Amino acid sequence: MTRVLLGMSGGLDSSVAALLLQLAGHEVIGITIKTYNYDDLGGFNPANDTSCCSLDGINDARRVAMQLGIPHYVSDMTEEFGGKIIDYFKQTYLEGKTPNPCVKCNREIKWGAMLRKADALDCDYISMGHYVNLREENNRMVISRSLDATKDQSYALWAVRNEHLRRTLFPLTGYTKKQIRALAYSYNLPVAGKRESYEICFVQDNDYRRFLRDTVPQLLESTTQGKFMLHNDIVGEHEGVPFYTIGQRKGLGLSISSHPAPLYVTGLDVVNNIVMLGDDDDLFDTELTASSVNMMKYPELPAEGFQVTAKIRYKDEGAAATVYPFGENRFRVVFEEVRRAITPGQSVVLYEGDDVVAGGIID
Repeated sequence: MTRVLLGMSGGLDSSVAALLLQLAGHEVIGITIKTYNYDDLGGFNPANDTSCCSLDGINDARRVAMQLGIPHYVSDMTEEFGGKIIDYFKQTYLEGKTPNPCVKCNREIKWGAMLRKADALDCDYISMGHYVNLREENNRMVISRSLDATKDQSYALWAVRNEHLRRTLFPLTGYTKKQIRALAYSYNLPVAGKRESYEICFVQDNDYRRFLRDTVPQLLESTTQGKFMLHNDIVGEHEGVPFYTIGQRKGLGLSISSHPAPLYVTGLDVVNNIVMLGDDDDLFDTELTASSVNMMKYPELPAEGFQVTAKIRYKDEGAAATVYPFGENRFRVVFEEVRRAITPGQSVVLYEGDDVVAGGIID
């Protein structure tokens, strides 16, 4: 019998994943990770306490495990999560970029740290309740899009190490969200009607600006009272570069009679403490470079270029592009048509059909 360590958030998907693994004959051990302390991060809102790894999630995971008759553990990873995920989140904003903490967490915590726990518990595999497909091809593990396009999570998994995917099971493969919820009701799981959570787990109120003010005020002192610049003209003062993101329109606090068209953040200059503004047209570009590349389907990219569909954000439908190697662990993406608000710090993920070819962090 195969022993599987399953990450249980207390949500619908990971709970049904436990059920499906059990029905498939695996020996299942559930684990919920504690990643942060409410008192340290602020913003607690009981109405939003449905995120993965929350107190509510821990309790729901325990209830499901008891009903299925599987062991359930809670692992305190607050120190590792704080150092690898929360510190990265804060530092990326302070660098004038927009972080993607879920991608980082998947690589370092949900896979990296979880596999160490699996080894300690003599587990052969780890498992997650993600909506993706996984197969082996040419001695490489390849993630591809889910059957349920509305729930596909392949974009967020581009950075997971290939050797870690080799020890991974995705029991939700081949199911839609509607089918998963129906299974939960048919087996009377206590989370069958639980709503989904979309916020960043450690920013409970979904207000990252409040989070930065509360957790790094000493770092933000030097970033306040910078200048807004519109086409090389100073047009006002901003609150601090970390409080703005590329493409932002709301919350600028500016009204310029000589420029009645809507204004957008088009660039962030941390060194000179400048937030650059422009029109919507100024947000469009045809190429990007990316670093911290993780290759998935192929060991490397061909020097002459490779045709892909590139996604620059989670809900992006993707666009046709050609990708080229661009130095060590980097690539350059050239789109066939202009793309709006290419945002440094976010992920660009390359697809060949439904398969993830590679991903990287936009420079």
